[in-house]
Amino acid sequence: MSPRRSPAPGADVLAQIRSLAGLLEAPEDLDRLVERCAGARWVCVGEASHGTHEYYRWRALLSRRLIEEHDFAWIGVEGDWPDCWRLDRWVRGLGDQDLDARGVLAGFERWPTWMWANEEVAQFLDWLRELNERRPAPRQVGFYGLDVYSLWDSLREIITWLEQHAPEALPAARQAWQCFVPFHEDPHEYAWSTRIVPESCEPDVVALLAEVRRRTLGRTAEDPGAFTAAPNAMVAADAERYYRTMILGDRRSWNVRDEHMADVADLLARHHGPGSRGLVWEHNSHVGDARATDMFDAGLVNVGQLLRERHAPAEVVLVGAAGWTGTVVAAEAWGEPEEVVAVPEARAGSHEDLLHRALGEPAAMVFGRDRSGPWLSGRWGHRAIGVVYHPWREAGNYVPTRMGERYDALLWFEDTRALRPLHHELPPGEPELGTEPTGL
Repeated sequence: MSPRRSPAPGADVLAQIRSLAGLLEAPEDLDRLVERCAGARWVCVGEASHGTHEYYRWRALLSRRLIEEHDFAWIGVEGDWPDCWRLDRWVRGLGDQDLDARGVLAGFERWPTWMWANEEVAQFLDWLRELNERRPAPRQVGFYGLDVYSLWDSLREIITWLEQHAPEALPAARQAWQCFVPFHEDPHEYAWSTRIVPESCEPDVVALLAEVRRRTLGRTAEDPGAFTAAPNAMVAADAERYYRTMILGDRRSWNVRDEHMADVADLLARHHGPGSRGLVWEHNSHVGDARATDMFDAGLVNVGQLLRERHAPAEVVLVGAAGWTGTVVAAEAWGEPEEVVAVPEARAGSHEDLLHRALGEPAAMVFGRDRSGPWLSGRWGHRAIGVVYHPWREAGNYVPTRMGERYDALLWFEDTRALRPLHHELPPGEPELGTEPTGL
């Protein structure tokens, strides 16, 4: 059965869109959105693709204002914990100080590197480092990875920390490492082996997680090494389950990943203290509440939904992004080199089509308490572009969405352009099963 759609839009739909829209040309045009976010503890800012300049630029501008004007203390992104931990050390002046932002970002090796190794992120990190240099350590802003893919890198980080601070706990870490050794750091190989022989490394990584939690208890506030060991142990346990679930063709692997990212976001909020405020940077598919889309019908959850369910409504603000046409950085197939791809004009009857017809120019839209009305409560397709993108299959890129339930605000762009990667892609050394083929 095809998902239920709202009837063809009329003038009342376009009128509601216009009533919500404000100009979006300069940073001060974000005033209403900044005010809406000011009292929240978690502000999740989405993107409709992983390769669009405008989404990254305006997300950075909004984040800068929330950090400077409302003391947001941390940023969690759709990236690996070990890679982003090196960025965190750099922006705090604690590591790799012989490198500039582009040099540190060159350390991102997991395909698609352009998600983070790009000029837009480098410019933001330069700004963040300069800001942190002017602040005492307790007020410096952190930059962290929320994702689940770094199984082997996280195990290495755990072993290194235990060697220095709790050598008596090394047997648990080495046992987990030895369990994975036969699979040559290939998640495909490990996951397939669990289908052939119903034995896994799950008991070992769960035991390691418990051991690391015990060893780091009460130490994370004062010891950065202890603090980073805890999320790395979470990655080891959740990544093992993620890959094992994915190879079965079970879509619940999506839930494993998003539950992990929401758990790390909550961990960061606790680490930075009661009342601390943080930003989450991810694709719309993770940020926008899944209950307002057909993801819910498939039994899927996401970060935005989980944060709303776990916390008071006023504590969580979800901000989406959308565009009508332009260009984007994407790839023809998983692991292929990146290229600049033309994004066709949005399909007739989609949210993007309605926004274009109603506005015709960029806009910042903030939704009030009343989410009724023909557009906010209507259900139409909302475009989602992944790292693998085929414009000629455009119909499959639209997610049936009730915009007023999915987000609290939306940044709209008419004509977007591709972001600027720092370097070209190399062949991936390790595939990430869960994002194939869309990369959302």
